[in-house]
Amino acid sequence: MATNPGKTPATSVESIPAPTGAANLIDTDYVIGQDNIKRKFFDVHSKVFSISAVTIVFFVIVTLALRSEVEPVFTAMRDWLTGNLAWFFIGSANIFVLLCVGLILSPLGKVRLGGTDAKPDYSYIGWFSMLFAAGMGIGLMFYGVSEPMSHFSTAMGGTTVENGVRTDWAPLGAAAGDAQAAASLSMAATIFHWGLHPWAIYAVVALALALFSFNKGLPLSIRSIFYPLLGERVWGWPGHLIDILAVFATLFGLATSLGIGAQQAAAGLESLFGMPNTDTSKVLLVAGITALALMSVLAGLDKGVKRLSEFNMVLALLLLLFIIIVGPTLAIFTGFFSNLGSYLVNLPALSNPIGRADANFSQGWTAFYWAWWISWSPFVGMFIARVSRGRSVREFLIAVLLVPSLVSVLWMTSFGGTALGQFVNEGFTGVQDAALELKLFVMLGQLPLAEISSFVGIVLVVVFFITSSDSGSLVIDTITAGGKINAPVPQRAFWAVLQGVVAASLLLGGGLVALQAMAVSTGLPFTVVLLVGCVSIVKGLMSEPR
Repeated sequence: MATNPGKTPATSVESIPAPTGAANLIDTDYVIGQDNIKRKFFDVHSKVFSISAVTIVFFVIVTLALRSEVEPVFTAMRDWLTGNLAWFFIGSANIFVLLCVGLILSPLGKVRLGGTDAKPDYSYIGWFSMLFAAGMGIGLMFYGVSEPMSHFSTAMGGTTVENGVRTDWAPLGAAAGDAQAAASLSMAATIFHWGLHPWAIYAVVALALALFSFNKGLPLSIRSIFYPLLGERVWGWPGHLIDILAVFATLFGLATSLGIGAQQAAAGLESLFGMPNTDTSKVLLVAGITALALMSVLAGLDKGVKRLSEFNMVLALLLLLFIIIVGPTLAIFTGFFSNLGSYLVNLPALSNPIGRADANFSQGWTAFYWAWWISWSPFVGMFIARVSRGRSVREFLIAVLLVPSLVSVLWMTSFGGTALGQFVNEGFTGVQDAALELKLFVMLGQLPLAEISSFVGIVLVVVFFITSSDSGSLVIDTITAGGKINAPVPQRAFWAVLQGVVAASLLLGGGLVALQAMAVSTGLPFTVVLLVGCVSIVKGLMSEPR
């Protein structure tokens, strides 16, 4: 279907380019910013911004005022959600993977984002750098060593049953006393959490946003995805609620990552320089990282996020190559393929949402992870959408789904495999005995140039969050500005600062448990939003020329 010449796209005046070539624009009378309050230093959607900002500020005040009282509330919240709704999170993630694979194989994969003649805005290298740095950088640094070692320890310990219920944390059926089988199972479980499923979650949101913005001419906002289902009602309260949920999910998902990053950076600084690892030092780290993120926000997308992302990818690649070269090189290369094979073999069992005997693993690890990825999906999805114009749906999904998943396999094999080798082959128990946030640095301590590599690790944690915070502030600002992508910079600065404040308040009000609880709580309602959005994606693609 040709582009509608009689209608101006709702987004054309806001620097989102009109489709190039044939596309099926949606005919709507909505004008971006029509519900906004406009002043010199801000231009915000009256309802989405006010409700989101007031609710989050109120949450911060209550958390800080009732620190001792809120911690058990966060614990109970996390345990109830992951304990009772693990099947829902796991089953939903499976649906997202199946949708992506189905679109890659179907004729709908020929649809080009931005119109039939659209050209990509960024090279492959720049594109991969931005989507990967925004996607899960801090998580790879924090869990790259700690997760494989944690699963290995629980798998080696075997299963324990009390009153007919398993109480161990081992994945699947464990591998009691068999070091090689435990190592293989631990790597399969780790790759499962960092492979196809999380990237399918991101891909679904990114594809939907890119399609309805670049091809349909709607604002770059989560509500636009639901136009095929809600029609013009999407500009009213149903749409307001969708965008507000997206703001909550994004901000608390980012705050979770900032809190985890601050914990690891504080542990690393204590290990390297003897700096005290206290709540005060963590809050100061959050403040420092937030200040750096604020500077990146002021620099803009191409000067700030793009350059920092590319710098971070180079630094991450250098650290990865260092591990491969000075670590067990042959074991890493052979382990890449054996771990990938183990992942594929165990994938059906790991992704099974019902009848699981390994309740602690599936609820405490997998359900939390999927909720965390889903809470990140509005931010990562919108950011990927913004830099993916000109790609075909098939090219987009293959790149977003497979390339980062394979890099994650290599990363986990290099970092986690090295730590496992130190235990299995050398009898070194330091990594296994260390706290989660210290496991990376203990592993690096067994390799040459330990102080340098550990310092690089701390820098990576900091810069990964800066890029994520910058991108997240941009996305939240776009949503709360009614879909405008060139809103005043002070608004983005406000959201960047608020991310840091929320992370600090969660750290003080319950630590890692509080961070996890808010990621799961905000991920739950947005999972429902994404499931409904899958229907809109298919309907939208079916109407596009290809």
